[in-house]
Amino acid sequence: MPMSQSPDDNWTPPEGSWASSAGRRRNMQAIRSRDTKPELTIRRLLHARGLRYRVAARPLPDLRRTADLVFRPTKVAVFIDGCYWHGCPEHYQAPRKNSGYWSEKVSRNMARDRDTDQRLRDAGWVVLRYWEHDPAEECAKSVSDAVSAQRRLLAERKLRSDR
Repeated sequence: MPMSQSPDDNWTPPEGSWASSAGRRRNMQAIRSRDTKPELTIRRLLHARGLRYRVAARPLPDLRRTADLVFRPTKVAVFIDGCYWHGCPEHYQAPRKNSGYWSEKVSRNMARDRDTDQRLRDAGWVVLRYWEHDPAEECAKSVSDAVSAQRRLLAERKLRSDR
């Protein structure tokens, strides 16, 4: 086998597979679900501000969904959504190949995002969502402000309960 050819080059998708070709399969396998550039940039900025958080964690143990950043003591969950996967109104374009499948997939992702937001809010969480193209500095400031506000709120509640 030539050096430039990988074992996957001869791969053919099984019947009914979402992968339309070996090239598409390689492309899909290379897409990261965590530690993306926007996430890493925002995490670095938040860390520099002295904030500590959990990465790719479940805010609620019984909810099978993970937030990109979780601030447990203050109940702040942060999601940094990719434009393609979450249907950004500015940048999402359905692919030409298999467009029905992908449009439906992204619609389900968007519905799940709304459901996740509602479940977390019902449990007393602050939910922050950003697009991957949002300026990282603005996102970090917004997250920092939300965590600070939640800390103040918790401190006020504690003072009232101590009286």
